[in-house]
Amino acid sequence: MTAWRKPIGLGMVGGGQNAFIGDVHRMAARLDGHYDFRAGALSSDPERAIASARALGLAADRSYPTYTELLAGEAARDDGIEAVAVVTPNHMHFPVAKACLDSGFHVICDKPMTVTVDEARELRQAAEVSGRILGVTYNYSGYPMIRQAREIVARGDLGNVRVVQGEYAQDWLAENIEESGQKQAAWRTDPARSGAGGCIGDIGTHIYHLMHFVTGLETRALCADLTTFVEGRQLDDNAHLMLRFKGGARGMIWTSQVATGNENGLKLRVCGDKGGVEWRHENPNELIFSPLGEAPRRITRGGHGAGEAAARVTRIPAGHPEGYIEGFANIYSEIAEAIFAHREGGTVDPQVSFPTGLDGEMGMVFIDAAVRSSAAGGIWVEL
Repeated sequence: MTAWRKPIGLGMVGGGQNAFIGDVHRMAARLDGHYDFRAGALSSDPERAIASARALGLAADRSYPTYTELLAGEAARDDGIEAVAVVTPNHMHFPVAKACLDSGFHVICDKPMTVTVDEARELRQAAEVSGRILGVTYNYSGYPMIRQAREIVARGDLGNVRVVQGEYAQDWLAENIEESGQKQAAWRTDPARSGAGGCIGDIGTHIYHLMHFVTGLETRALCADLTTFVEGRQLDDNAHLMLRFKGGARGMIWTSQVATGNENGLKLRVCGDKGGVEWRHENPNELIFSPLGEAPRRITRGGHGAGEAAARVTRIPAGHPEGYIEGFANIYSEIAEAIFAHREGGTVDPQVSFPTGLDGEMGMVFIDAAVRSSAAGGIWVEL
């Protein structure tokens, strides 16, 4: 039995009233009991920040109007927080996360990590210099069957990987809802707050990270066709990409937020010369493993055929669905293990796995290359 450890004091910047992802982060942090949500600067509007903190039950003296006041206030307390979740619109990720690291706090940052490659590189380096943990919530890598797929690839069961296909299709931006004032759409389609990538940054980075997480491959070059279908929109809402991996494998990504009839259609296929695997987010507890020349095998979370990597992040018996919040919570819990190790002056268990600042930087390199490729007419761009 693991000895009891004092929960990690958690603060949050952003994620106040009507912010979907803030609630998700808080639920994920609570699920395994590793964090104690104590403080927040929950909006760029000071009045909304205080009102949001009050609605969530934060103490008055730990409800801050700005993130700078949060960092100063918590650093001065004996019971101050240890980590900060950054869940603002993209353009504020870098300044907030950098200030947190410089002030000695661990950081759990939503994706994409920044809005430029230079910012991402500087933030990764700041984490290395500070010695603090920088985690990035590419949360789909927390699913047990994604861990199973990764284990299958690493074990060599697929042989040499030849083809990797990723798809992430939604339809919630099929109309120009940002002009109606819809908050989530408004900032995601605004280059000043979202960065140079629209759909490619918001969900394309998820499937790009997942492809690399599962296969261990590195992208050498890509060719992108980014499209804006909705009239008046400033950023891409659909993207097709081809990838060339180091070692010779090839990849393809389709990501869209105007794909009518699709809710959250995240899919991954990996094909090698000895077999293939396929995973679909809308049925996340199942992985299809197809050895060459044999009938496909259905591996389920907690069921027969699931290995140690999947078991590590599985909570309940087979047949009881686990999904989005649990996968997100797995990332929070893995980051917690790293923070506990830092607190205790020990080393992190090698089985612990979560997206780091390097993954965040890779995501920004991907967005930058995709935007440059498409702007030049769909040319191949080296990464």
